[in-house]
Amino acid sequence: MDTIASLFSFITTPVSWVIVQFHKLYGALFGDDTGLAWGLSIVSLVVLIRICLIPLFVKQIKSTRNMQVLQPKMKAIQERYKSDKQRQSEEMMKLYKETGTNPLSSCLPILAQSPFFFALYHVLSAIASGKTIGVIDQPLLDSARQAHIFGAPLAAKFMDSEDKVQALGASLTDVRVVTAIMIVMMSASQFFTQRQLMTKNVDLTVKTPYMQQQKMLMYVFPLIFAVMGINFPVGVLVYWLTTNVWTMGQQMYVINQNPTPGSKAQDQYLNRLLKSVTAHGEVRGRTRRNTVKRLVAKGPDRNDIERKFITGLGKLGLAAQEDGSVEKSEAAVLEAEGGAAAKRQQPKRQTKAKRHTAAPSGTAKSSDATDSGSESKTSESKTSLDKQDASPDDKPKQDDKPKPAGKSAASGSSRQAKSGQRKGGQQRPKHPSKK
Repeated sequence: MDTIASLFSFITTPVSWVIVQFHKLYGALFGDDTGLAWGLSIVSLVVLIRICLIPLFVKQIKSTRNMQVLQPKMKAIQERYKSDKQRQSEEMMKLYKETGTNPLSSCLPILAQSPFFFALYHVLSAIASGKTIGVIDQPLLDSARQAHIFGAPLAAKFMDSEDKVQALGASLTDVRVVTAIMIVMMSASQFFTQRQLMTKNVDLTVKTPYMQQQKMLMYVFPLIFAVMGINFPVGVLVYWLTTNVWTMGQQMYVINQNPTPGSKAQDQYLNRLLKSVTAHGEVRGRTRRNTVKRLVAKGPDRNDIERKFITGLGKLGLAAQEDGSVEKSEAAVLEAEGGAAAKRQQPKRQTKAKRHTAAPSGTAKSSDATDSGSESKTSESKTSLDKQDASPDDKPKQDDKPKPAGKSAASGSSRQAKSGQRKGGQQRPKHPSKK
C-alpha cells in the first residue's frame, strides 16, 4: 500500500496544507492536540473534496440512468453480433455516441477521489512513523501523534502490534475496538447506499444483466472495505466513513428529488407532488414545475406511474400545462372519469353450481312469460277478428264488379298460409270461429 500511495506523493503537499488550515481553525476551538481538532480537520477535507466533485456526481447519475435505459439495446446487439466481436464493439460505440452516454462516467467520482485518498494515507503513515511530510513540521507532527479519537491514535491500525500502539500512547484493545466499529460502520454505509440505489431508484419493468451486476456489487463492495479496512489508519477510516455517509445522503437527496423513471422512488415522488397540488391547488417550486413540464412533453410515451399522476390531476379538475403549471379543466375531469370507467372490472362469472341452482327459477319465469305471451296473442287475435267482421258492413262498396272466384280463393288461401305460418315451420292454431 505504501508503494501505491507513494505514486500520489505529488498531491501530499496540497492535502497536508488543507488539513493544517482546518486544524488551525478547530485547534482554536477545541485545542491543538485534541483528537476532535484533527478528526474534524479530516472530515472537513472530505466535505471540501466532495463539494468539488458534485459536477462529476451529476454526470455519474446521468450515465448510470442512460446505461440502465440502453441495457435492452445493448443485449440485442450482443445477441445479433455474437460471432463478430469487432462489429459488436463498433455498434456499441455507435450506440454510446448517438445517446451521448459515457460508460466511464459512473466511475469518475471514485477515480477523482483516489489521489486524495492515497495522499491522506501517505500523510498519516508518515505521522505514524514520526516523519515530517508536506507542510506538517515537527511541532504539528508531535501534536498529531498525541491526538486520539475515542482512545485510538490517528495513525494506529487494527493490525498494528502492541509495541507500536504503546509507542503512540494507547492500548491495543482500544485501537482494535475503535477500528472494528469504524470498519463495520464503513461497510454498512456502503451496503445501505448500494441497496438504496437498487431497491428504490431502478426501473423494475426492465430486467437486464446490469441489474444483476449491481446486485452483486451490493454485497461485494462491503466485503472489500471490511478486508481493506484492517490495514487503514484510524484517520483514513475517518476519511472513508465520512465520504460514505456523504455519498449516502447525497444519493438519498437525488433519489427523492429526481428519481429514475419507472422506479419505486418515482411513484413515491409523484404521490407527494399530487398531495402538494391537492393541498395548494398549484405546483410549487421550480424543480417540481420542471418535473410536470417533462411529463407533459412525454405525451403518450409516459409510463404507468406518470399516467397515474396525470389521471390524479384530472380527478381534481386540473390539467398539466406545458410550462409545468396546472389549470382547471372540465375536459380533464371527463377524461379521468372515462379512463376510470374503462378500467372497471367485469362482473365475476358464476360458478357451475350457482348456475344450476338458478336454472329452475329461470325456467319457471320463462314458462310464465310464455303463458302470458300466448294469452296476449289470443286476445289480440280476437280483437282483430271482430274488426274484420265489422269492416264489410261499415265500409261503402266502391267496386261492384265481380272478381274471379279462382283468384280470390287462391289469394285468400295464400294469405292464410302466410299469415298462419310461423318461424321454424310451425303454424298458428285456428281460431274456434273459423272452424
